[in-house]
Amino acid sequence: MNETRVAATGAAQNFFSLTPDQVLRAVERHGMRPTGHIMALHCLENRVYDLKLENDAHVVVKFYRPGRWTRAQVLEEHAFLLDLRKHEIPVCAPLVLSDGETCAEALGMYYAVWPRAGGRSPDELDDGQLRVLGRLLARIHNIGATGVMQHRPRLTSMRFIDTSLEELDRCPHFPPGIREAYREAAETLADIYDDLAEDVPWLRIHGDCHLGNLLKGPEGWFFLDFDDSLVGPAVQDLWLMIGDRGAVGEARARHLLEGYRQFRDFDDRWLALIEPLRGLRIVSFSAWIARRWSDPAFPSSFPEFPEETYWVSELQRLREQVELSEGLG
Repeated sequence: MNETRVAATGAAQNFFSLTPDQVLRAVERHGMRPTGHIMALHCLENRVYDLKLENDAHVVVKFYRPGRWTRAQVLEEHAFLLDLRKHEIPVCAPLVLSDGETCAEALGMYYAVWPRAGGRSPDELDDGQLRVLGRLLARIHNIGATGVMQHRPRLTSMRFIDTSLEELDRCPHFPPGIREAYREAAETLADIYDDLAEDVPWLRIHGDCHLGNLLKGPEGWFFLDFDDSLVGPAVQDLWLMIGDRGAVGEARARHLLEGYRQFRDFDDRWLALIEPLRGLRIVSFSAWIARRWSDPAFPSSFPEFPEETYWVSELQRLREQVELSEGLG
C-alpha cells in the first residue's frame, strides 16, 4: 500500500472516530478559547459541531469527509462565500483563522470554522417570502457570474449520470434485473439535459438550495451550506424551492421569478431544465447512498436502500422524469 493510500485510510479512520477533545484542540490551535461545551449537529456527509467560546459566542466547526474535496476545492467554496459576504449578501461565510486561511488541517482532515447563524428552516414559503428569496438568489447569481471556479465540479451529465451509474454498478444492492432499464432511463435523461443546457449560461451557484439550507432569524434570511457549490445553470438554485409541479409549483415559480427578475434576467426557456434536473438528482442521490454505505450512519438512515422495492420505485420515478422531460425546449 503506497503512502497516499495509507494517509487516506488513516484520515478516514480519524473521521469516524473523531472525538470532542480533538475538535476542541483543532480550534484552540487558532487562538479560540472553547469552554468545553460541544454539541454534534446532524449531518450525514461531514462532521459538524457547535462549540461555545469563553466570550459566550458560539462557532460551528465542520470537518470535511476525507477524499471528497481537495483543499483547492474547499478554498473555492470559501472564496465564493467570502465574495458574497463582501457584497453584503446574507450567507454564512467561514472565519479567517489565525494563519490567514479559512481551511485548516488536522488528523489528515480539512476543517473550517463558521459563526453560528441563528434561525429556523421554513416548512413552507408564502408568496412574499418567495419574492424576497428570488431577489436574494438573483444577487447571489450576480456575484457568482463575476468569478470563476477552476476546481469545483460542473453540473454535467457526465458527473451526475455517467459517474453515478458507474458507482451504482459496483453496488451489491442494485438489482441486476433492473440495471438495464434504469441505465436506459438515466442515459435518456442525460441526453435531454445536455441538449437543453447547450445554450444556457453557467455560473457559480449554491448547488443544493433546498429549504433545509435556508434559515430565517432576527436579521432575516441566511443561505447555509455551500458544500455542494459548483458551476451550473441558475435554475438549479430555483427548482428545489419551487418544489411541486402543477398549479402550486407554477405559482411558486411565478413569485420566485418575480423577485429574481428585479435584479437579474431569467429566460423562461431555462425552466425546461427543471424536469431533467430532477432526474439527475434522483440518480446522483442513490449513487451517494451507495458510495457512503460503509458509513454506519447510512444503513440506519436509508433502511429501504437494499430492498428491491426501493429500486423499482426509483426506476418508476426515472421513467416519469423521462416522460416529463421529452419534448421540452
